[in-house]
Amino acid sequence: MSGYVRKRGAVFVLKSLRASDHLSLAPPGYNRPRSLFMIKDTFVAVDGAMSLPRWRSLLFVPAHVPRFVERAHERGADGVIVDLEDSVPQDKKREARRQLCASVAKVGRKGASVLVRVNRSLRALAADLDAAVVAGVDALVLSKTDSPEWVSEIADAVSELERERNLPLGRIRFLAQIETPGALQKLSAIASSHPRMVAMALGPEDFSAAVGGAPELDLLLTPNLSVLFAARAAGLLPLGFIGSIGAFSDTHKLREAAERARRLGFAGALAIHPNQVAIFNDAFSPSPQELEWARRVLAAEKDATAQGIGAFALDGRMVDPPVIQRARDIIATDPGAGLGV
Repeated sequence: MSGYVRKRGAVFVLKSLRASDHLSLAPPGYNRPRSLFMIKDTFVAVDGAMSLPRWRSLLFVPAHVPRFVERAHERGADGVIVDLEDSVPQDKKREARRQLCASVAKVGRKGASVLVRVNRSLRALAADLDAAVVAGVDALVLSKTDSPEWVSEIADAVSELERERNLPLGRIRFLAQIETPGALQKLSAIASSHPRMVAMALGPEDFSAAVGGAPELDLLLTPNLSVLFAARAAGLLPLGFIGSIGAFSDTHKLREAAERARRLGFAGALAIHPNQVAIFNDAFSPSPQELEWARRVLAAEKDATAQGIGAFALDGRMVDPPVIQRARDIIATDPGAGLGV
């Protein structure tokens, strides 16, 4: 498929180069730079100045259901994902996009991060980006991400729209959803594909379906850990837990899965039901005991440094640089810290 889809003055050039399809945004006759250096140069300040957000919970809200959109800001999630993809029927997508600007303002009115999940197919993605690259959107959730080239093409399109609309260049970040076994072979490249990348998460239901299995522990442990390692290596947030995202009714099991995910190194999780939000916020936050331990470690480290000591004992256990770093990380995830992208 090739051709143009014209949307409010922007022309999306749609190119089908291979099965994974690429997209760029450009006027007819425009020659897009062959390398990303020009784009990346514009991110230097952004990349250096923007810290990782605290996303313990990201709540999906179907963009076409007004009552869910209206109440999303009351749910207590660190971020709200206004969904244009799977939760929106095909015949409702056009109206969902038309209402997106208003929806963004509504879900973010209490300060939560605002994300928009976009579709994977080219024509739908073009329309989604045209609607979603607006003031108030902090990040896009890229469904079915399968290559670094795909991320770069979307980044180019977003940059064109930001320039056209006089929006801060590079402010909108990307959360990549990994939903196919093929993407697992490219996790490192996807994670470092563009400075807009801020987080990665496995899509357990889609991934399980893609390999012909059920979303259970045995199947999901390895791909989740692969996403975790790739995200941490690239300095991104790893999001998720080992299990089905759809199993929200068993709150005890969900809490156990979330607590285990934090022990493994995950920073938060995506929620499909409001009841999951408080569980994730609690599970991915340090306990009072952990905070007290971390403060004692850092206080003891300060004393040890003054004495010229690199490693020391506390409560009968050795404390060295990795333990000190863990204490600092615990303090950094204190819910008393500010939210934001």
